[in-house]
Amino acid sequence: MSEENIHIVDNVNNGVLLLSDPFLPDANFERSVVLICSHNESDGTFGFILNKMLDVTLADLVKDIEILPDVPVFLGGPVEQNTLHFIHSVGNKIDGALEIAPGIYWGGNFEQMLTFVADREVNNDEIKFFVGYSGWAKDQLDNELKENSWILSSATQSIVFESDEKELWRNVMKHLGGKYKQMSNYPIDPRLN
Repeated sequence: MSEENIHIVDNVNNGVLLLSDPFLPDANFERSVVLICSHNESDGTFGFILNKMLDVTLADLVKDIEILPDVPVFLGGPVEQNTLHFIHSVGNKIDGALEIAPGIYWGGNFEQMLTFVADREVNNDEIKFFVGYSGWAKDQLDNELKENSWILSSATQSIVFESDEKELWRNVMKHLGGKYKQMSNYPIDPRLN
């Protein structure tokens, strides 16, 4: 992961990362990094957990097209886990894609993306698929931020498509420096300290 433009931000916007506080009591978001895809004052917030890989592949979930079984799938969050979503870095190559941060796109034509994946026109380091999503109702995330449940960070293409998802939370916290670097080493169970 490169350190380009990784910094704390003040407000939730599209393309911002939410890093869970080291002691966040919600098991759904323990040591999670969430990419915000949509934030609207009246409708709430929508995003995907970037660092919770599942034990299934895209080939396990999509049966009507032949896809090699090495395309990972992530748990996007606890909401509507019967849905499949994607983010990518291939831009306008996919019809209907929405750029949420420089070089980071959300969605677009799903069938077109499946064809690109099947034909190997898109690599695993250019796309992430998610089952379910993370969502907050109006004012819910703002209240959690006031309780210091989340740390807001800028997002970069290298962070979002980081291949070592097991170390993603720790790596971003380290790159933020200062007290966040120290937090990156906190044990999950403080009694083990």
